Order: sequence, then C-alpha cells, then structure tokens
Amino acid sequence: MLALHGTGVGAGIAVGRARIINRNSDKISQYTIAQEHVNKEIERLERGIETAQHSLLELGKQFGKEIPDEVRALLEAHSLMLKDPLILQESSRLISEQWVNAEFALNQYGMRLERVFEQIQDPYLSSKSIDVAQVIQRVLGAMTDSQEAIGGQPEGTYDGEIIIVNDLTPADTIELRKHQIIGFVTKLGGPTSHTAILARSMKIPAIVGMHGSVGYLRTGDLLIIDGKRGVILANPDDQALAAYQRRREKIIRRTQALETLRDAESVSLDGQRIMLMSNVELPDEVSYSVKQNAEGVGLYRTEFMFMNREQMPDEEEQLEVYKQVLEKSDCPVTIRTLDLGADKQVDGGRSADHQSTNPALGLRAIRLCLHDLGLFKPQLRAIYRASVFGKARMMVPMISNVEELNQLFKLIDEVKQELAEQKCPFDSTLQVGGMIEVPAAAIAADIFARKLDFLSIGTNDLIQYTLAIDRIDDEVNYLYDPIHPSILRLVKNVIDAGFDAGVPVSMCGEMAGDPAYTRILLALGLREFSMDPARLLEVKQIIRMSDVSQLKMALPKFMNATEPEELRQQLVELNQ
Repeated sequence: MLALHGTGVGAGIAVGRARIINRNSDKISQYTIAQEHVNKEIERLERGIETAQHSLLELGKQFGKEIPDEVRALLEAHSLMLKDPLILQESSRLISEQWVNAEFALNQYGMRLERVFEQIQDPYLSSKSIDVAQVIQRVLGAMTDSQEAIGGQPEGTYDGEIIIVNDLTPADTIELRKHQIIGFVTKLGGPTSHTAILARSMKIPAIVGMHGSVGYLRTGDLLIIDGKRGVILANPDDQALAAYQRRREKIIRRTQALETLRDAESVSLDGQRIMLMSNVELPDEVSYSVKQNAEGVGLYRTEFMFMNREQMPDEEEQLEVYKQVLEKSDCPVTIRTLDLGADKQVDGGRSADHQSTNPALGLRAIRLCLHDLGLFKPQLRAIYRASVFGKARMMVPMISNVEELNQLFKLIDEVKQELAEQKCPFDSTLQVGGMIEVPAAAIAADIFARKLDFLSIGTNDLIQYTLAIDRIDDEVNYLYDPIHPSILRLVKNVIDAGFDAGVPVSMCGEMAGDPAYTRILLALGLREFSMDPARLLEVKQIIRMSDVSQLKMALPKFMNATEPEELRQQLVELNQ
C-alpha cells in the first residue's frame, strides 16, 4: 500500500481503479521556417485560434443547460482569453522575427504569460496561470489536429474510474459529463484554482497539486482518494479499504443532510441571525450563488476584466458586466473596486517600465486607483450607473489611512455631479465600504468605521501582512495561522469598532468559509460571512448547531491562550 499526499478538493471519498490520461503536448518542437513562409505560418496560427474558439462554442451548444453555471463561467473566461488579440500579435511577432514555427512561438508566449500570473501574490489570480496554459494548449491541439479533450477518442468509457491527468480544462469537465467518473487526481492546481471549482461543481472528490507524485500511479491501480484530507492510498489493504468505505458512507449521509438545509434559515440555537453571502468573480457564478440561497454577494471581484489585455475595459464594457451581475441577484451585491497592483498590471504584466521590489507592499488597490484616475474614474462611473439595476454596494480594497478615504469621497462627489449633469440615472445613496486587510486599518478600525457605511475583513492579506509571511511560498506558508493571537485580536478589534459605530462588519477572506473557524468567529461577534458558495451549507449547519451566547462565554479562555498547541486545543473544544 502506497500513501501519497496532495491538496484535497471536491467532496467526500472515492474508491476505484485509476486511469492515466496521457497528454500529447509535454514538449513542443522548434524548427526554422523559410522567410517566404512566415505569412503562411501566421495564417496557420490564426486558423488554430479560430478553431479553438469554435470548439468551445460548440461544446457550450452541445450540452446546453446541462453545464453547471460555474463551468459555463470558466468556458466564458477561456473564450475571452482566446479573443485577446495579443495571443496572435505576440506569437506572430516571434514568428516574423525569429522565423520559427507557430507552435513554438505560441508556446513561448504562453509560458511568458503564465510566469506573469504565477508571480501574483493573490492566490486566486495566481491560479489563473493554469487557465493560460489550458487556453494555449487548446490552440496547439487545434493546430496539430489533436484537440485536447479527455483521452482524445478513447475506447469504452471512464465509468466508475478515477482519472489521473496533468490538469483539467472546463472543456474536459463537459466531456466528462458523458462518463460517470468518481474522482480525479491532477499534477497541477491548488485549493483556489479553477480545477478545485470544477471538482466542487461535479460534487466528486479530487486531489490536485500532486506534482511528481503522480508518477507513482499506474492505470489499473486500486485507489482511495480522500477529498478532504488530500490523501491517496494506492492498492490499499483490506483493513484500510474497509475503514474508508465506512467513512465514505458516513460522508454521503452527511452530504444528504446538508442538502436539506438549503432553504433553512441561518439562525443559531439561541436565535442569533447570521447572514451568509458569497464571493464571486464572473457574472455566471452569481447564478450558482443564488441556487445556494446566499443572502447576497459579499465580494464581487472586478480584476478579471482588466487582466491579460493591453487596453483597460472602458466604462461601457464595465457597465454591461456590473449590470449583468446585479440583474442576476435579488439580494445585495458588493462590487469591489480594482485590486490591481505592481504585480497585477492592466496589460497582464507585459510592460516592464516599473518592477516593484516588493509588489505586495507597492502601488496596488486603492493606492493605484487614486494614482491613476484614468483607470479608476471610469470604474466608479460604471458602478454608479449600474447601481440602478439592482441592490448594489461598493467596497474599496486595502485602505490604510484616512487621506485615501478623503480623496475617494472627493472623487465620488465629482462622479455623482457629472452623472447628474449628464442626466444619467444612478443611486445617490449607494453604500461605500472598505476592506480591512492591512494591520494599520485593523488597529484604527474605529476611525474607518466612522467614515464608511460598512467594513469587510479580508483575512488573506491581513494574516499575510500581520505575520510577515508569503502565503503562497511553500517554504514559509506553514506559518500562515488564522488563529494566531495577533490575528484574533485584530479581527475582534474590527468587529467591536463596527458595533460601536453601528456599522455592519463582514468577513470575505478564506477564513470565513472554513468550517473549522466558524464558531470562533461567532464568538468574536461576526454576524456576516462571505465565502465560496460551495461552502455555504456546511457553515450554515455549524451555525444552526451553535449557541452563540455559550461561545462568547468561552471566548476569554481562547483569547488568553498563547501557546500554539493550547490554541489548537481550545479550537477543538470550541468545535465540539
């Protein structure tokens, strides 16, 4: 029996035979072409891009409404990437300058763009490097007449099997709906990658980010994959098999029980009403949020529109997207203004005019927006114009001082005056809130609470900045600790400041969607959670089984704990 470890995503436990899916594009050959053939090579590249676009369109038509909303959203994202003119322009430039074949030029451009995304501090956006790789692969497949779908044209099906693959594209996921696979394992991917989203949408267990460990697995191996613990057992003995079979049956019963809570209210045993909202990035993801009965969108990220393009989206393009998002939800939608920065440039990082020594501490988020009004003002106008199409709120990331807020409100007044003069309808009472993700803002939360309509705690960056660690650096991310005493005290300070000012406080970081921390957050006074919609039901169940008044009584002991082991033990006792 062999035990391997990766990142568990999806749901539950699967037991089945492995099927290795080989990819044909691990190595792209380079060869020189004659100068007179340059234009023909560029035309071949252009046809490949068009074919790739058409194949995605046909997949969407073929399966229609059967496609899960989150998968449809990812297909849409890949389609948008394929429409980026720079794919053709940059690859064509390399063909023209170096007289190389189209496949090599395209692959070189793709690898360069992947590196740009991989350097981004935000793990969600960093994971988009995988989308870039998959889009490039789809074009390469079209050019070589070996379009990359799962297994090409396999004999038989994958019913009842666990597939082992480098990574999965949204198109792969649609193809897999023809089969009844029970799980998958990928070499690439992480907990915030789109592959993880796909696993949750398919409601099957999966292990991602296995890297070289996948080389130990063979087609036909009997596998147990644990989507929660990130464990793979290859060719387990009878004792291990029986133990996991019992665990799987227990998880199935628990999942069925969770589904019965979809329409239930999020109320604690002692009658405390807790608001559960979702984090989304694409308009189609709002539909999934609505299906999960989220009480609104606590975080709508707007960066994706701006990434991987030379020219920023204009006001009208942004207006149309925000309008779609608002019209899909009857509940409030919190639109976060741009969280771009030195490592997340409008052109996808292709400009080398300025390279920040430490991008996480550089010109990003509200700092960048106030520095570049040509970037920020069209977004503000689009958000205010869209506000008449639904229940909109606006949230500003990474505030750290009052001067930023003063500049922001002055700019908002200018925008509102312009729109009034142009007779453009807008909601003049649109609420403006701020993300508390910098220690300075968390410490001085009372000042910001007096100036803003609401606060939202962004724990991802707050933990990173407070503990001085890079959460995506494998060498130090073990220090990333949501229950570190400093983090708990900062979170409590923000919640207390909001309560004293009569201003609502939510949390939209990963900590809000982790069931392990639900009860400590309730004890700290948090009453508004925003998370991946796939996690809503599990968090709701914990809330409905919790007595908040008793949790608050246990809080002093928790807050006085200082040793890591003591804190972990306190968390275990709280969750029991």
